[in-house]
Amino acid sequence: MTLKLKLRRGKRSSCLRIIGWNTAFIVIGLTLIAGVSEIYFRVKMPFTRGDLPTRFDPEVGFIREPYAEMRHTDNLDFWTISWTNSLGFLDRDPQPDVASMSCHVVVIGDSFVEAKEVAISEKLQVKLEKLAAQTLPRLNVTTSAFGRGDTGQVNQLPYYDKYARFMDPELLVLVFHSNDFWDNSPFLSAMIKGYHPESTPFVTAERKDDGTMRLRPPDPEYLKLRSAIVLPSWLQEVAEVSHFAKWIEAKTNALSFERDPLTLDPWMFEWMKQLKEYPVYETLPPEWWPSNRREAYDLFDEDNLPPFYEENLDYTEFALDEFKKRADRDNAALVILTTHHVGADGDLTFDRLKTMAQARGIPIISQLDYIMHRGGGRVEDANFRHDAHWTTTGHRWAAEALLQYLTQNQRICDRGERGAAGGRWEG
Repeated sequence: MTLKLKLRRGKRSSCLRIIGWNTAFIVIGLTLIAGVSEIYFRVKMPFTRGDLPTRFDPEVGFIREPYAEMRHTDNLDFWTISWTNSLGFLDRDPQPDVASMSCHVVVIGDSFVEAKEVAISEKLQVKLEKLAAQTLPRLNVTTSAFGRGDTGQVNQLPYYDKYARFMDPELLVLVFHSNDFWDNSPFLSAMIKGYHPESTPFVTAERKDDGTMRLRPPDPEYLKLRSAIVLPSWLQEVAEVSHFAKWIEAKTNALSFERDPLTLDPWMFEWMKQLKEYPVYETLPPEWWPSNRREAYDLFDEDNLPPFYEENLDYTEFALDEFKKRADRDNAALVILTTHHVGADGDLTFDRLKTMAQARGIPIISQLDYIMHRGGGRVEDANFRHDAHWTTTGHRWAAEALLQYLTQNQRICDRGERGAAGGRWEG
């Protein structure tokens, strides 16, 4: 019995030693892998957190600080450092004197025009200027851009009024993305972004008692409720100091979205509960409220819109009317460039916009149509793998589509001596 007991104890001790050594080897191996990975991602990822200095302008809303360093990354596809110009936009410094002596093109839009993802030298307006110098030197094309993310055409009207009109443009380009129908409505954007409909960080439109619309100034004390947490808080805390953990966080978010892209962010459900108590929303039937991302963002690509959505298209029509008035007043041609996400003829979002534009005599350039027929590449190359914004290729294709329009409509630049739009911006 004693011998058997000793043998059992010896076997148990031997197993424990083996388990202990194996555990130690695993821990050491994982530590080495984590250490090597951390070194690799510290080399690969120059920074892991963006920095977008912002200020509030009572006429414009929230805008970037002038001459500020802007860092932007998704920790997977791009790490970009750019500097804003004297007006707070991610473009070269404006030169009104040069613009007045040339065929000047102004581009206005949202995050596709702000384009924090690429260097300024790779952006739509810069590429257009370079391409035009090569193929249409007679026109002497110059460009400038005024873009800010999370805005629609209504929100962008003050960009023209306070800044762009003083560049005296021959051509004004509005870049339209698929979410702009939402962004132009104070009510729909409130639901998506967590604003109160009457307290927004940008200029918005509101209906008067007689049914017409007017612009409403931005509110510096806007309410924004966002509290979505995708990963456990401990990993987020680790990700603040570890580049490897930050990559894991970004990759997990991307894989989660690819696996179930139609899930709404958690904060939206809580915010919708609060909005249902707001007078504009309280009479809406339960089926109106979106339950997934497709319903929230892609509804304008459906055949039959709920009446409330149909009514909110009026805000985009109002914005187009206002831009058309300004372009006509300042003797500038006006055109809309749709991003490749919008579609082309047959896409209902595109067709709804086209109907609005045609009623106002505003031409539309479809980037998707250009890519498919003349771009010479895959549509998916226009945006990043993990981000919907334009790559340098996407910016080039947008510039080429505009260049094609200029080539076919060179009379835009042949209008002789014109009086300047007048005045100076208050920078």
